[in-house]
Amino acid sequence: MTDLVPPHGGTLKDLVVDETRAQKLKSEATQMPDWDLTERQLWDVELLLNGAFSPLEGFLGKEGYNKVVKDARLADGTVWPMPITLDVTDEFVSNNLLEEASRVALRSPEGLVIAILTITDIWRPDIEWEAKNVLGTTSTDHPTVHKLLHETNPVYVGGTLEGLEHPTHHTFQEHRYRPQETRRLFTKRGWDRVVGFQTRNPMHRVHCALASRAARETEANLLIHPVVGETKPGDVDHFTRTRCYKAVLDRFNPQTTELALLPLAMRMAGPREALWHAIIRQNYGCSHFPIGRDHAGCSDDDGKDFYGPYEAQEYVGRFEDELDIEIVRFEEHVYSEKKQGYVPKSEAEEGATFKYISGTQLREMLKSGEKIPGWFSYPEVLEQLRERYPSRQEQGFTVFFTGLPSSGKSTIANIVNAKLLEHGSRPVTLLDGDIVRKNLSSELGFSKHDRDLNIRRIGFVASEITKNRGIALCANIAPYQETRRQVRDLIEEVGGFILVHVDTPVEVCKKRDRKGLYEKAEEGIIDNFTGVNDPFEAPENPEVRLDTTETTPEQAANRVLLHLQSEGFIEEFQNA
Repeated sequence: MTDLVPPHGGTLKDLVVDETRAQKLKSEATQMPDWDLTERQLWDVELLLNGAFSPLEGFLGKEGYNKVVKDARLADGTVWPMPITLDVTDEFVSNNLLEEASRVALRSPEGLVIAILTITDIWRPDIEWEAKNVLGTTSTDHPTVHKLLHETNPVYVGGTLEGLEHPTHHTFQEHRYRPQETRRLFTKRGWDRVVGFQTRNPMHRVHCALASRAARETEANLLIHPVVGETKPGDVDHFTRTRCYKAVLDRFNPQTTELALLPLAMRMAGPREALWHAIIRQNYGCSHFPIGRDHAGCSDDDGKDFYGPYEAQEYVGRFEDELDIEIVRFEEHVYSEKKQGYVPKSEAEEGATFKYISGTQLREMLKSGEKIPGWFSYPEVLEQLRERYPSRQEQGFTVFFTGLPSSGKSTIANIVNAKLLEHGSRPVTLLDGDIVRKNLSSELGFSKHDRDLNIRRIGFVASEITKNRGIALCANIAPYQETRRQVRDLIEEVGGFILVHVDTPVEVCKKRDRKGLYEKAEEGIIDNFTGVNDPFEAPENPEVRLDTTETTPEQAANRVLLHLQSEGFIEEFQNA
């Protein structure tokens, strides 16, 4: 491990050991318990190892965690606003008899040992307390609160890390820099003043205007430093965004500008995230960091922001004297027709109508094929985005049928499948519940765990079909709201998702049950049977709701086709 002194103070801790130590640890790892890192944990481990999270030397222990959550400081008082934790299952701890000083091999999804964790603490955190203090809310409309409450394992394990090697990236390698590499680059070029520009979106005209203004007003060089790890559900994927960044790079002076990709898993934590981002850019060697309107913020399902527009600036200001990076504050910029460019809102002409397109609006405009105005973005950026977001008639989509057993899901899905195949516009795959159980999930039972795993498998297959611009029709009971939401989030990253609730009353389902399963469940012969001794959580806002009590399967299928047609996913059916 090496300590590198950054240009602006502090100590950068690179936690990757030398080759001799690494070979020894690889040999010893074969006798250690293995933990397969989740995607977010892998991002965190990478930035722990390369020093971006300095002064952390591993995952926080209980005392440090409590102090960070409560006060945004480490146990020694150093400013640090984000709990960096490793969550694991109860079974992992108990099966491996983990305790203080135990060592664990942390593996990538490909099975490679990335680092060795030496445990200092094991505890069960209060997740709601963490959410309230760090994110300022316990509303599950907040994407990170949702992850904390529904996807986080119940046990936290703290400890120090020894890295065997830095994780390897196979894309955009010319723009992959670790903190020590950006510092060496700055030194080589004579850049003693560098403003690090944060973004998780494609850079449109307003983003380029803000970045240029930040560099100009601070008389600094510009590091465009976008996040290419986990961001907010619905954001443009990092492959597309990076192509957009490369496309606009020519609009900046190559002598004073560099593009570097930051593999960070964002928490969308608003004020705390802004402070965290500033410290990370400090570790990368930047001297200045701009914070604008609603930095790293998000909104609830009704569109209400979780944080005030300039709350992040105010929060970071409380710690500014303890940072080794200067904060640059920007107000919201708007397009001025008079000046034919973006200006701070306070400098815009009086009485002007401000033009604005949100990220959600932009994606809808792209999907509908609507023309994007030139004042908003650049042709080369829109070209990349149109490739990623084709019109709905060209993109893949999933129709996900859910409902009680014998509600008519499979029958309706089969009719829709036949009609789409007759139409012949693109490949169609039917993932019927019984067929999937036989071919993909034959070893699973009907406990909640097994049901959830089965639906997640179906969601994964459907997402791959959708990503490749096919049509997936899924007909499954899928009784739990949370699992359906996970499938929706997965598929909406790559295409369309239409939830169809076949809302047939249970009394009608019992009459249609040719296998006598309801009767057996009521007699106690079958356990975990949805609608009898296991709940069905009805969707609150499905795209289509069908009551088949007085509707024929053909009429119900026709309603689904009409919805697809009205939303632009398919062309008009002659008999729809």
